[in-house]
Amino acid sequence: MTVSSSAGEASSTGELKRFPGVETDPAAIVAAVAQDGACIVERLLEPGRLLQLQNELDPIIDASAFGKDGFVGRRTRRSGALLAHAPSSHEIALDPVILGAARGFLEPWTKKVQLMLTQTIAIGDGETAQLLHRDRLAWGGHIPRSIEPQLNTIWAITDFTEQNGATRIVPGSHTWPDDREATEDEVTQAAMSAGSVLVYSGSVIHGGGANNSGETRVGLNMDYCLDWLRQEENQYLCYPPDVARQFPEELAGLIGYTGGGITLGYWSDLDDPSDRGIKLAEAALAEQQDARFTVG
Repeated sequence: MTVSSSAGEASSTGELKRFPGVETDPAAIVAAVAQDGACIVERLLEPGRLLQLQNELDPIIDASAFGKDGFVGRRTRRSGALLAHAPSSHEIALDPVILGAARGFLEPWTKKVQLMLTQTIAIGDGETAQLLHRDRLAWGGHIPRSIEPQLNTIWAITDFTEQNGATRIVPGSHTWPDDREATEDEVTQAAMSAGSVLVYSGSVIHGGGANNSGETRVGLNMDYCLDWLRQEENQYLCYPPDVARQFPEELAGLIGYTGGGITLGYWSDLDDPSDRGIKLAEAALAEQQDARFTVG
């Protein structure tokens, strides 16, 4: 099956809706993902920014090893902690269309969202198709199906084609029972041009495609989740305070240097023997760590 090329056109044949880049209303993405489990925003990343990002990501990918099992991919290289190594990824994480959609999609279950992971996925020639799965299983299946824990994205850093491993996805499967498996005729591929982005829920069945093209397919995976859940990529080990302090304030908050819920995220400074009090998460990045935690 192919993916629908009509912007915002209703899906009735298992195809994904497509939307027109920066003009896209985040609310339209939320509606499409709620209905179909996924959609595509075309050419959201303009060519100059895409080229800069490619140049930053290439050495990171080259320095990463192939996976050690079939799920992560024995011909696939995965790289993380991108915010520290690829400055252009900051704008990706904070993209107003995508971040707006993440906040809108997750709003019923949280007041804030957080960045769950940043990862490049470079599928090499000869890679087999990944096992179809739901990303929400990262939490072991313990979150009730009535709660959507995450909204995910895969940005096409190179063109995604049916031959080079474009993501396989099963529209509508986010509403299926856990034990229902997809048949091959229910699977489509998210073929899209470089600079476009696939947006999908944590409940939709999907997986990387097989690559028989002679080239490497590169995607940038950025996921957002409810702020009261543990992130899949440990953001505090990737970006300790001396690193996160260099990020824009909104980005630092997005990776977790901000309070969550009512009381989540406070800390105490082990390096200051004169002050053993508890502090707000934001204080870890402040020049003077004097923000005190209070309730009531």
